[in-house]
Amino acid sequence: MIPRTLFSPEHELFRQSVRTFLEKDAAPFHAQWEKQGYIDRALWNKAGEAGMLCSHLPEEYGGLGADFLYSAVVIEEISRLGLTGIGFSLHSDIVAPYILHYGMKAQDTSELFFQDVRVPKENLLGQAGMGFAYLMQELPQERLTVAIGALASAEAALQWTLDYTRERKAFGKAIADFQNTRFKLAEMATEIQIGRVFVDKCLALHLEGKLDVPTAAMAKYWATDLQCKVLDECVQLHGGYGFMWEYPIARAWADARVQRIYAGTNEIMKEIIARAL
Repeated sequence: MIPRTLFSPEHELFRQSVRTFLEKDAAPFHAQWEKQGYIDRALWNKAGEAGMLCSHLPEEYGGLGADFLYSAVVIEEISRLGLTGIGFSLHSDIVAPYILHYGMKAQDTSELFFQDVRVPKENLLGQAGMGFAYLMQELPQERLTVAIGALASAEAALQWTLDYTRERKAFGKAIADFQNTRFKLAEMATEIQIGRVFVDKCLALHLEGKLDVPTAAMAKYWATDLQCKVLDECVQLHGGYGFMWEYPIARAWADARVQRIYAGTNEIMKEIIARAL
């Protein structure tokens, strides 16, 4: 594997604390959250106390004033554990009515309506009438966030599948020993490594304020397509077990479907890229 050089020792210490937190306070309860359709508020409170929320925002807005790599660490660790119901990158308050969906069952997805809403002048952020412009300025980061999670999810799926095919036997030998299985695993490992280098480069550009809209669109489009491709292959290699909800690969497959839709569908991403060529 090509070593990652973006993250400092401090980032890796933070990664370990995030991983420990998620393994202890989130993973054991995620199945229950999927059944009830939402994450317990207590997790958000604990995550805030642990510095996992809004870490890259300035201190005057309640953040830690850290760089975006801290947010990337949180996104990656959530994706690697398959805890897709935890929407730490989104607002914590969700308004009814609720929308049924076949993936991310622990997220209480809903519609928001702002008809006749009035905001006092003292609560205004930025300049009036500039909301759409501010939104467009943040789209590269939003799409990069999706790409980061997609790559981490693909990496996790490959590792789950490596473990499964090494343990599962058919016709007297491990599934991983069959030539076709080895070829499929090699193809996925190669494409994930290529994706990792590209997304990490986009992350480095973003830290420098140089990630432009077309490049962010490339990252979002390519990484989410790769994520779904990898998960399709991994479900196949799990056989019938890949369709059983208790296996993380099944939940990850269902959760990944929306990745190519939000933050702009991948068809829109292709159009953005085409206009820049």
